[in-house]
Amino acid sequence: MTETSRRRLFLAAALDGPTRQLLATHLEAHGGDALPGRVVRPKNWHLTLRFLGWATEPQRDGVMRALDESALPGPFAVRFGGLGAFPKLRRATVLWLGIEGGGDELGELAAAAEEAAQAVGYEPEDRPYHPHLTLSRIRPAEDVTDLVEAFPAFAVKMPVTAITLYESHLRKGGAVYQAIDTVEL
Repeated sequence: MTETSRRRLFLAAALDGPTRQLLATHLEAHGGDALPGRVVRPKNWHLTLRFLGWATEPQRDGVMRALDESALPGPFAVRFGGLGAFPKLRRATVLWLGIEGGGDELGELAAAAEEAAQAVGYEPEDRPYHPHLTLSRIRPAEDVTDLVEAFPAFAVKMPVTAITLYESHLRKGGAVYQAIDTVEL
């Protein structure tokens, strides 16, 4: 495989249009335009299950085949909650929206994605899975304690009906994510 035949990929649960719009409106209404760091554009919001990185076509096809053959849960709903941060509030490098319901099912999807990735030769993920929606990346790290504590929870449910394979196109203005395949639950 040549370098040009490799693609930068990840697996995720996509946000549906109504949830994306409700979240954007909620953030805007509560000062979301003042989030610290490099804010993720709403069109790029998703719930990451497994980052794959650079993948060849056979790796991509193998991951999707393994997922298609997995015993995945049926469709379910996630319920969003409040804000949080990695690695911790006082030294945040990632600001995220948490998952209050459906996290166990997202964990099952992440485990299936991990198994599929390892089946085609990816190294095991070195961090435990923590379901969240990334809102911004903060460099250098900042204390976001006051923001997180003051921000009202986004108590909305959203259906999860598929695992989506995305390609990440790195651009000067930020990454652009393109859905290229799905496995229905």
